[in-house]
Amino acid sequence: MSIAIILFYLLFPAALLYLGTKYSFINKIGIVVFCYVGGLIIGNVNMVPAEMSGIQGDLMGAAILLGIPLVLFSENILKWIKLAKYTFISLLLGVVSVVIMVFLGYYLLRDHIPEAWKVAGMLIGVYTGGTPNLAAIAQALNVDEDMYILTHTVDLAIGAMVLLFLITGAKRLFGSFMKPYKSTGEYSEKESEVMVNDFESYKGFLKKKNIPGILKAFTISLLVFGAGFGMTLLFEGDAKDTAAILTVTTLGILLSLVPFVNKNRNSFQLGMYFIYVFCVIVASKANIMEIFNPDSWEMLMYISIYVAMAMIGSLILHSLLSWALGISTDDFIMTSTALSNSPPFVPVVAAAIKNKEVMIPGMIIGVIGYAIGNYLGVAIAYLLK
Repeated sequence: MSIAIILFYLLFPAALLYLGTKYSFINKIGIVVFCYVGGLIIGNVNMVPAEMSGIQGDLMGAAILLGIPLVLFSENILKWIKLAKYTFISLLLGVVSVVIMVFLGYYLLRDHIPEAWKVAGMLIGVYTGGTPNLAAIAQALNVDEDMYILTHTVDLAIGAMVLLFLITGAKRLFGSFMKPYKSTGEYSEKESEVMVNDFESYKGFLKKKNIPGILKAFTISLLVFGAGFGMTLLFEGDAKDTAAILTVTTLGILLSLVPFVNKNRNSFQLGMYFIYVFCVIVASKANIMEIFNPDSWEMLMYISIYVAMAMIGSLILHSLLSWALGISTDDFIMTSTALSNSPPFVPVVAAAIKNKEVMIPGMIIGVIGYAIGNYLGVAIAYLLK
């Protein structure tokens, strides 16, 4: 049975990614949602033997330590420098807004949420980076599986509403008091399409011509994994996981400066596969009856308030700061999308506001978020602790 469960952990996300290339509704709903549902089902119908708990923990750690550097290999710090002045200012304002609202929420709700400092760290990570950062910080801080699933479930629900708002009414609302965008002509539509495909498309991922690149990226990630695992031998307790996560994050960014590593278009997709494996495993460890029974509704309410403060509150604060410093409406919307919903959603919102020129800066901001999210989330969590 244990072997069958391990195979499920590894093959279920792969099957979802394949089906996502055939049926668009899977990607619209979100691969991570299906991963959580699949994991919750097998974990709550007594299919996972109790003695697998240790194996689950090892697999979760391995998935994160392999996935994070692979996601970061697509980084390119040189592209950061090319960001327009106001785009970069908007990024800083977005990060500052999230940090302020997470701090405020922590001091308001810390008496109602167990280990609220860990939740604060996760929220910083997910709203400066995305799911990879949320998963990595949860692993680094040894967050309880039920709390992780509850937080991310609420995040997905509120995030979907915020994304809908960014697609439909955001430009009209924020455009009523923020300055309009002025075209620079810096990025071509072809460049935008190439960068989007680098992030969100798994079509042809396993074609013969891509296999050498996949194997190369995986081999390099194994070396980074070894370094991260080695760091756990130097620390004790929760600090072991924290040291490992920050080590692979740092090495992932440094290796992205090496051209033959950075130009491998398949590394991001492979990294996200491992993140999805992590999501299936952690969901299978969660007790859905404990999360959603009536006795937990009060906790659900407090987590929902905290997530809403972090996401919606930071969006409002970010808009006011952007207005005060003369950031354009489109730059603000792209920054908000990249930070709160991650790079794959940038093209959707760019199309909705009818401005593909801001797509590449938005994607770059999202990648910067992946890079800084782990450091910032862990640092603020321990600061609040």
